Amino acid sequence: SPRVDRSVAMRPTPCVCMATRDAACRFEPIDAHRRPLGARDVLLELTHCGVCHSDVHAAAGHLRRALGATEYPAVPGHELAGEVVAIGDGVTRFAIGDRCGVGCVVDACLACEACGAGDEHRCARGMVGTYGDEDKHGRAGTWPVGGHTMGGYATHHVVDERFGIRVPKAYPMEAAGPVMCAGVTVYDPMKRYGVGAGSAVGVVGLGGLGVMAVKIARAMGASEVVVFSRSETKRSLARRCGATAFASSEDADAMRRARGTLDLILNTVPVAHDYLRFQKLLKKRERGRPRAKQVVLGLHAGLVSGMVARGVRGENSPIVASAIGGIRATQEVMDLCAAHGIVPELEILPVSRLTEIYEALDSGNDSGVRYVLDIAAFAADVRAGRVDALRTSGPPRLVLDDRNAFGPRGVVRDLARVFCGCHVC
Repeated sequence: SPRVDRSVAMRPTPCVCMATRDAACRFEPIDAHRRPLGARDVLLELTHCGVCHSDVHAAAGHLRRALGATEYPAVPGHELAGEVVAIGDGVTRFAIGDRCGVGCVVDACLACEACGAGDEHRCARGMVGTYGDEDKHGRAGTWPVGGHTMGGYATHHVVDERFGIRVPKAYPMEAAGPVMCAGVTVYDPMKRYGVGAGSAVGVVGLGGLGVMAVKIARAMGASEVVVFSRSETKRSLARRCGATAFASSEDADAMRRARGTLDLILNTVPVAHDYLRFQKLLKKRERGRPRAKQVVLGLHAGLVSGMVARGVRGENSPIVASAIGGIRATQEVMDLCAAHGIVPELEILPVSRLTEIYEALDSGNDSGVRYVLDIAAFAADVRAGRVDALRTSGPPRLVLDDRNAFGPRGVVRDLARVFCGCHVC
């Protein structure tokens, strides 16, 4: 394949990013650079970037008590898709003109047991996130050197080829980004816990994550996929996505009928709630069968409790947690979605609409839509000098982050409920 001119590879690539300078999340375009290409780096000209609920939490500093303060200016986005426009001398997986995506992970040690198993997101020495992280292992450098990683709200991106995802030719580029986030987040635990023919899967919550969970569960062969939601308005969306049944979680009779019927529950609700009430819906333990489980996926204290429960009880725990997935699983779910024609429920919007997008995600995203930024249009506006029109209308009106109970007190309270209530026995 053609190689990039070394004089180009040795220079940083100019790019324009949509950044927020503080927790107010008032986004505006800023000039920046991507690092010079290394031997195994690929340079992407981005066309789309999905907007994840976790972007809101990160940009607004909601996770400071659990994960530390956000570094500003912040450029979120871990659902990147674009075209390869230059490659380093050692690249073998991509050629110029290929379609490539980048998900949540841009580096890991590649030497530990987890990395060897394709679980780079569980790297013993720490994965490197697509944005807001430091270059821990030497393959996620920034320009200038020593900065924090910048995400996909940008015109260009550089990534080591080992962390790039091949986007099949027939698959819509605008749908690729959400597959590498929401798609792998639900696919990874379903693969890990053996979802297939005959499986009965429950999906709690039908936002952007839940919609993908339903579609992918059916593609993996699950015989029953039951959606649980507080809102009866989600019933038609659940059926449209392929669910075999719908139950209102506020309907005591419906919840009673569902007791003991499910092999796996994917709880996708993004805010703190009583997720333990769904444990009764799992099938009872039987000798010789894997234990039925609820997998907590939402970014709240239950995620920590699920991780601790799995650490204490291992695969014997009926409550576990999961977050994103490794590169192998991300490529697998991308190929699965392409093979089965699975696309998220999408709304493609200009970068100037980030305020409205953040408000919609923060309010719970009842529509089940995955919002995607039109980066190609953003780049065209930059080239035409229409920069002023790209600024967002103002800071989004966000709800206080106490709903996630992600501080130390909230986590301790939740752990006490899980373990003192014998929910992992």
